Amino acid sequence: MATWTIATLEHNVADGGVTVAHWRVSEVDGDYSASSYGTCGFSPDPSSPDWVAYDDLTEAQCLQWCWDNGVDKDATEASLAAKIEADKNPVSAHGTPW
Repeated sequence: MATWTIATLEHNVADGGVTVAHWRVSEVDGDYSASSYGTCGFSPDPSSPDWVAYDDLTEAQCLQWCWDNGVDKDATEASLAAKIEADKNPVSAHGTPW
């Protein structure tokens, strides 16, 4: 199961509007793991009925904003699972036989 977190938020000091969310996701399967890091940008509008004050934000809200604004949750998680599967079942190797 993938674990999503918000590493940090960039926001306007004047109104607290979030302009960038830095997200991280990781998945672990036994001894194998994979992770990804990215950002998602926003254009905050304090007059919007959906406005949430910076101090009232939750990590879950910010993650949902990322998924609603272009971060493909399913594709990202599938990519991590594929990397782990490739690490578990390599098709090539390197080294020397001695």
